[in-house]
Order: sequence, then structure tokens, then C-alpha cells
Amino acid sequence: MTEGSENTLKVARQAFENLQHGLATEDWTPLLDLLTEDFSFWFPVGPYHGFNVGKEKAKAFFQYVSEVFGRTIKLTSLERVTSNETTVVFEFRDEGMMWNEPYKNRIAVSFDVRGDKICGYREYFGSDGKSN
Repeated sequence: MTEGSENTLKVARQAFENLQHGLATEDWTPLLDLLTEDFSFWFPVGPYHGFNVGKEKAKAFFQYVSEVFGRTIKLTSLERVTSNETTVVFEFRDEGMMWNEPYKNRIAVSFDVRGDKICGYREYFGSDGKSN
């Protein structure tokens, strides 16, 4: 592993931990502090469907996530971590309550790293909410 890819993995792991922290506490500050000002993200559904740009838009998105799940969502297993020089993908399973209904899913999130910051995020899911 090169020095650059080691740093990428380190920064992305911190972002993933901060994502879990935000889900558990609704405190998104540690994650938001890791984002570049030109941060962009892609989300597959809902009011943030598609490509979004800006740290303020990211802040609104993560607050929306808290509205959807409250503090109920928990990562149940980390299935795989894949990385290269600039991007790390985390594949995991989670469950909790979404809009007060039981929820569980398989998720893949990717973090693009520039220096010691996250400059991009993409999330993918598609389970029927019942499968593991």
C-alpha cells in the first residue's frame, strides 16, 4: 500500500466513524468538519436524489437523515472495505426504524479523499428492507 492510499484509508475510516457517530447521536459536526468546502454527494432517492454540491447542502442532508431515522439506525455488520489512491467504499448492513417503521438494508457508501478531507460521498442501497 502506498503512502497516499494509506492516508486515503485513514481519512475515510475517520469519516465512516463520524458517520456512525452522527447516526447514533444526531451530532454531525465531526463529519461536517472533515468535508471540503466544495464537497459533493450523490444520493439515490428522496429530496436529495441525484448530485448535490456544497457543505451547507451536506449539512441539510445529514439533518434530514436524522429526521428520517432519529437515533435508531445501527450498523449491524461491516461486510467489506475496498480502497484505492483516492476512494474508499464501505459495504455494510444496518437496521433501525425509518419513519417509525422497521427498516434494515445493505448499504455501500464511498468517500473520495483529497488531502486530509472528504471531497465526495456516494451512497447506494436497494435491498427490499426485509432481507439480510
